[in-house]
This record gives sequence, structure tokens and C-alpha cells, in this order.
Amino acid sequence: MANEETADYGPLKKLFGTWKGDKGMDIAPKAEGQEDNPYYETIVFKKVGDVENAGTQTLAIARYHLSVREKSNDEVSHDQVGYWLWDKENQTIIHSLTIPRGVSVIAGGSFDSAKANDEAITFSVAAKEGEDWGIVQAPFMKENAKTIEFTQELSVSNNELSYTQTMVLDIYGRLFNHTDGNTLKRA
Repeated sequence: MANEETADYGPLKKLFGTWKGDKGMDIAPKAEGQEDNPYYETIVFKKVGDVENAGTQTLAIARYHLSVREKSNDEVSHDQVGYWLWDKENQTIIHSLTIPRGVSVIAGGSFDSAKANDEAITFSVAAKEGEDWGIVQAPFMKENAKTIEFTQELSVSNNELSYTQTMVLDIYGRLFNHTDGNTLKRA
């Protein structure tokens, strides 16, 4: 691992710090229909440094912790940890995340550095069950709330971070697009 201050974080460099937002909306499945849950959240991104894989790939690493609280009762409804990784040579963004429901995702996408600027960046990642960028889940989740696909788009400017994400679930005998989105400000 290289020093966390000297690693080349590329587009990840805008993420570091603490972000807070209270405009979140979770559209979640119910046995009959859906429920819309407004939420607020905090995301903390930290520099880790970089790591070399198999002597040929270098990944810069940003570790994060995300905590979501429902506006209706102030209870934590979602807790997530993971990493955003930057592969400069291949211009690839990787998002690895774990949800404490027995689901882990490794999503990836290309990043066009030529389209980025000093003011704002946007990148998208995706994963699909059984693909290179994939999803692993516990047996209970596979049988009762199977995640088929994950997509996320994240945009960051100097003081604002916004995202939308969708997990396509096979739940309650149907496919459901479980979506979340929020706009956060740098704290």
C-alpha cells in the first residue's frame, strides 16, 4: 500500500470528507405495491492509498461508510460499507459494497477522464448476477429477495454529491426496481 496522501485517486479525489443530505427517497417493495420512504443520510469517505494487484494493476482506494435514517422515526434503516476504486491505466471505476442483509456487490464502469473537469465529475457503475461485475448473496436472500442487477450514477462537484441507484429485486413473486436517490452537501 502506498501512502494515502500520495496515491493518484483520479476522479475519486472529490469524494473525500463527510457528506450529509436530507432529501433522500427510498422506493421499496411491499407485498402489495411499494412504499416511499423519505430519509436523510451521512456518507464518510476516507483515503486509503493504493494497492498493486498481481504486479500489474494499481488501484487507488477510497473507503466509505454510509448510514441512512428514516425521517418518519429517526431509526437507522440502512447501513453500508465499501470501497470506491480507481484503475487509472484502464480508466475504470469499481464500487464494492456490502449490505448487512447478506448481499455484496462488485460494480464497475468506464470513466472518461477527458469529459471530467475541475468543477464536477459523474460516473456510473453496474453489476448483474452471474457477470464479471457481479452480485453475491446469502441463500435466504436468493430465495426471498434476490438481487438481479445493480446500477448507480454518482455526480460530485466541490460541495454537492448526488446519486441515484437501482437494485432490481426478485421479491414477492415479481421483479421490482428498488431505487434510492439523494443530494448531499459537504459537511
